Amino acid sequence: MFDLHSRVALVTGAGQGVGAEIARALATQGATVAVNDLVADRARAVVEQIEASGGQAVAAPFDVTDLSLTRAAIAQVAPVDILVNNAGNSGTTERMLVRQFIDMEPEFWEGPIRVNLYGVLHCCSAVVGGMCERGWGRIITISSGAATAGVGIGVTPYSAGKGGGIAFTRSLALEVASQGVTANTLAIGLMESPEGPQVTAHLARAIPVGRTGTPADVAGACVWLASDEAAWVTGQTIQVNGGSVTT
Repeated sequence: MFDLHSRVALVTGAGQGVGAEIARALATQGATVAVNDLVADRARAVVEQIEASGGQAVAAPFDVTDLSLTRAAIAQVAPVDILVNNAGNSGTTERMLVRQFIDMEPEFWEGPIRVNLYGVLHCCSAVVGGMCERGWGRIITISSGAATAGVGIGVTPYSAGKGGGIAFTRSLALEVASQGVTANTLAIGLMESPEGPQVTAHLARAIPVGRTGTPADVAGACVWLASDEAAWVTGQTIQVNGGSVTT
């Protein structure tokens, strides 16, 4: 099951964290993976990891907020069969975490909206035509519980960007469903801190399964959605959060 040999996948924001694990998981299932990141060295490091494990990958550093650069870079990777829109910008600087929207300057809105919404639109615009022509494609957008349930002060622009990505992906799914292309969103919950589980241990008590998420939890769901086995699943927002939000 979940055989991705002969498929080409592009994972944005894949130089670290969840994106890197998604890239590795897709490669393990046989896909050739284009590893995108804004920082070229991070993308190349993940490519080296994949190749060391016997997989196939190429580095594709570009800024998803720049439409012309995105289209040019993806043209070098094409044809893309699987697109994972993982690149994100939370906008949660120390100054932002304690600010309500009414106190935010517009300069704080731009980053989260440009990456979390326009980044998704830019990448999809570069690949969906080819997917429809070939009669097969998978689009997976990584979103957040902040877009479906809200998470509190300091992330209103982030929630807006992620929510826009969900709405766009759902509508796109309807447009391309008859052409063999699926489009789904994973709304992920509280993830384990890069500093270690002890940082989020007190928050894990509120999650029904008793722990925060790991990159592997998200990567497994991506592999399934990218496969032939998920061909009848489209237009969905799937909560990957240990039961903390149910729909």
